[in-house]
Amino acid sequence: MDTPDHLLQARLADVEQRIAAACQRAGRSRDDVQLVAVTKYTSLAHVADAIALGQLELGESRPQQLIQRAQVFPPSVSWHLIGHLQRNKVEQVLPWTRWIHSVDSLRLMQRIDEVAERLQRRPNVLLEVNLSGEQAKDGLSVDELRANWKQFAAFQQVNLGGLMTMVPLDATPSEIRGFFRQLRELRDELNQQKLLAVPMSHLSMGMSGDFEIAIEEGATMIRLGSTLFEGLDSPPDQDSPSGTEA
Repeated sequence: MDTPDHLLQARLADVEQRIAAACQRAGRSRDDVQLVAVTKYTSLAHVADAIALGQLELGESRPQQLIQRAQVFPPSVSWHLIGHLQRNKVEQVLPWTRWIHSVDSLRLMQRIDEVAERLQRRPNVLLEVNLSGEQAKDGLSVDELRANWKQFAAFQQVNLGGLMTMVPLDATPSEIRGFFRQLRELRDELNQQKLLAVPMSHLSMGMSGDFEIAIEEGATMIRLGSTLFEGLDSPPDQDSPSGTEA
């Protein structure tokens, strides 16, 4: 557990090169893109390896697993909740989470705001947008977000940092690019209303199969799991995938 896994080290180095190349193609600074390593299907040993290699931005899709792992590892790790959050889990999650990527309703946003005020915290949140209209996916529709934007922007106890999305698994590269571009344009459209004291800057989009396209279209956070951890001899996860990382 003290010796970083050499395969993981090689994968992180390869991903770093691919991120840098995508940034160069898009005329962006490498510093604009944050890699969130999604650890939900890997063992504690490999999480420890990632941390030892300097990967301190980690993502989990299940609140309980995030809480458990956050208590094991040092406070230098920044935990991102990328999966669905129920309102009754907000109070447990907030003390351990730097970013919540998956706010998908006004009721959830209100609950986060209320709990944050009571705990005297100011959590960072992203609004999850379902651009494809797939019923199996969580997230606000574009029309729903536009209609409720004033209410989302009015909450005072949260830092509303941007938007998040997931694309359909069967989307073509051109369709994927279109979804990512749509999210960027939606963020810019909402920012133009100037309802937030600090405009939204973040776009959480791009997973193992499409993160380079996401970077070219403006992603500031990419969520990679299988590219980094698949096949590292971690025990198989018995839970069904949530769709938050591919």
